[in-house]
Amino acid sequence: MNYASYITWIPMLPMASFVLVGLFGRKYFKNLAGVIGTIVLLAITVLSFITVYQYFFVDGKVNDVYQSIIPEQYSWLQFSPNLSIDIGIVLDPISVMMLLIVSFVSLMVHVFSLSYMKGEERFSTYYAFLSLFTFSMLGLVVSTNIFQIYIFWELVGISSYLLIGFYYDRPSAVAASKKAFIVTRFADLGFLIGILILAFNAGTLDFHTLIERLTNTQSSQFISITTSSFLGISMLTWALILVFVGGAGKSAMFPLQVWLPDAMEGPTPVSALIHAATMVVAGVYLVARLFPLYSLDAIVLNIVSYVGAISALLAAIIACTQTDIKRVLAYSTISQIGYMMFALGVSRYGGEQGLGYMASMFHLFTHAFFKSLLFLCAGAIIHLVHSNEMKDMGGLKKLMPVTHVVFLIACLAIAGIPPFSGFFSKEEILTAAYNSNKFIYAMGVFTSMLTAFYMFRLYFRIFHNKDSHVEADHSEGSLSMKIPLVILAICTLASGFVPFGSFVTSDGISLTTHVDIVFSILPVTLSVAAILFAAKLYYMQNELPGRIASSLGTFYHAAYKKFYIDEVYLFITKKIIFNLVGKPAAWIDRHIVDGFMNLLASITAKISEMIKGLQTGKVQNYALYFFGGIVGLAVLFIYLWK
Repeated sequence: MNYASYITWIPMLPMASFVLVGLFGRKYFKNLAGVIGTIVLLAITVLSFITVYQYFFVDGKVNDVYQSIIPEQYSWLQFSPNLSIDIGIVLDPISVMMLLIVSFVSLMVHVFSLSYMKGEERFSTYYAFLSLFTFSMLGLVVSTNIFQIYIFWELVGISSYLLIGFYYDRPSAVAASKKAFIVTRFADLGFLIGILILAFNAGTLDFHTLIERLTNTQSSQFISITTSSFLGISMLTWALILVFVGGAGKSAMFPLQVWLPDAMEGPTPVSALIHAATMVVAGVYLVARLFPLYSLDAIVLNIVSYVGAISALLAAIIACTQTDIKRVLAYSTISQIGYMMFALGVSRYGGEQGLGYMASMFHLFTHAFFKSLLFLCAGAIIHLVHSNEMKDMGGLKKLMPVTHVVFLIACLAIAGIPPFSGFFSKEEILTAAYNSNKFIYAMGVFTSMLTAFYMFRLYFRIFHNKDSHVEADHSEGSLSMKIPLVILAICTLASGFVPFGSFVTSDGISLTTHVDIVFSILPVTLSVAAILFAAKLYYMQNELPGRIASSLGTFYHAAYKKFYIDEVYLFITKKIIFNLVGKPAAWIDRHIVDGFMNLLASITAKISEMIKGLQTGKVQNYALYFFGGIVGLAVLFIYLWK
């Protein structure tokens, strides 16, 4: 099958849906907006499955190596014969995998939202924004060059701003959307500078050509970027760090994670889409896309490793103290993305050394299913109890039998309990870390234990803990809400058995992996112990959690306050930047810049006041000036000019 015959429809269909539903939905087919958006996503998902089959099982592999295929490429801006910005579609293992994940999870969110968002005044607008978000992410993952990915990177930011702030009449939602937009824009500045450095030195924006030139140690481009330096650090290192800053901002890595928990102000299905398959994994995808370059620089890989590991650990600690179920899941996402990041950081390029790369992409794959399932379950729970707080829940097992079962499956998966999917991908990550950096491995194992604890703290407090006070006439949702939950639960159960190393690796060559039972004993035992401890604390109401929290004192309070990172940012912005930079700049602007311009205006006004009598519009005045001038000239030439 020819990819070009259908591949462009995958990103363009959601764009068409956005235009159609966005412009005409509210007026002409408000109630059909969800159906239109869902049908479009169904078509995209089918095309994505066809692409996966065609690429992985038919013609993607040549001589046992998966190739990079560009079925479509259009020249957009031509700067010189050798430099242009093109718009194209690239198919390789990670882009094909991401096509499947983005389209499938987005389809589940669209179906779930049919009932969840029913009755909303801006129902059609919501589906228009979902389509824009899906278009942006699909465009990002199939980009053929680094500037094209930046364009869609910013579109993802705009889409998230619109969706997080969907409830624009709520001040908290408006503040959250602005926070997400501003924080990620600061990070994206680093990304843009990194792009410019790479493109300037490589002489191209195309991913394939850029990587080929900068990984060839004999090329003039490689010599140029590695010998040029700033503050004693090579330009290649600076470029990769700056690109990673952009990825860290989008993926909410420490210390740029502050926007993600607040992003929970958007509709819950949006949280599933942002956290599972789109925005927050974009940073991981970016590092993976440029991994041949990252593998050249051990310094940058160490930065990626430790930022990922610290993010995973801090987020897990904070999640243990939060009471809003969506915020617990938000910190869980930060922690799991941290896993993916440090897996890339401990990896190298090619063969067995590339295990971390494969493990990172494998965890991205499995995480998409169980995290979207967790958020959609949270949506069903909130839909029932009309609250995000765990204190308003408890004993929902009988009222929500389907949600209870699938939520438990997702919790077991994220906790790394075999044979659920999260176990397989997390074990690969821990194996890669153990082989490369024992300290990172230890942090990963401890984080895994915390993950099991806070997820089952959440599970027991929602479905057990106490008798439910929710009225019996409530239901856990319609079929359109239950079907996506069941499908995602099946994917959560099955995805771990995919021989992922046969499809996605750092060098395109299949990597055979297996689970080492002996190696898995420690992390699984710790996770099971954490689950049992959570059961002791939260299965039934008791005073033990309160006593433990009190005994931890300042540490518990600091964790509950998210280690005051938000307060530090507010202090820096309000007390330092605003007072020491903003106010002096405003004074200079108001008194010096504006004062100088006002002075010019005042002088101009006074001069015009003085000379305006020269143009009165009265003929007799002009005649008088005329004859006066003649007399003056006559006197000048007759009597004074000698």
